[in-house]
Amino acid sequence: MSRYTGPVCKICRREGTKLFLKGQRCYTDKCALEHRNYAPGQHGQGRIRTSEYRIHLREKQKVRSSYGVSEAQFKHYYDVAKSKTGQTGELLMQLLESRLDNIVFRMGFASSRNEARQLINHGHFCVNGRKTDIASYQIKSGDIVEVKEKSKKLATIENALEMCESRGRVEWLDVDKEAKKGTIKAIPERKDMPMEVQETLIVEYYSK
Repeated sequence: MSRYTGPVCKICRREGTKLFLKGQRCYTDKCALEHRNYAPGQHGQGRIRTSEYRIHLREKQKVRSSYGVSEAQFKHYYDVAKSKTGQTGELLMQLLESRLDNIVFRMGFASSRNEARQLINHGHFCVNGRKTDIASYQIKSGDIVEVKEKSKKLATIENALEMCESRGRVEWLDVDKEAKKGTIKAIPERKDMPMEVQETLIVEYYSK
């Protein structure tokens, strides 16, 4: 599966907002968006022609890039959300928030979702006592996510926990930083998701 491997700061500049793809760097004045708050490329500072399609596309790309999923994965999540009863946009966001890599990031065990994916792929986490190395694994209410015993002193995880205070607390997660484990108290509702996004624009994009 192809995945973008270029400079991730260009993604934030293209979308015109912080997507927090570089971990702690995004919370400092070293963030590229603080110095170059315009789209990348030689025409980045030129006048951008807006259209309804572009607005819908950019909103979809913003969310897809933030969660680090491919176009095929994102479309799959949309199709699953559409097949369920309820508001498609909110259900889509719930599916993305329920990914294991996002949960590890939200709990503070990684400084970014990309770092969380690497840690999960290397087998550093357990879900309900069983090693899980699939970043897209869907977490359910009541599940327990914890760092494996042999990985609890890993410098990457220790550093992430020290810096996670700046991101704020996530109410639908109960995290024990000392034990390096957390419990999903409930699948979040839309109001509990900190990301600023108009998911209705994404629904409109795929509805055309």
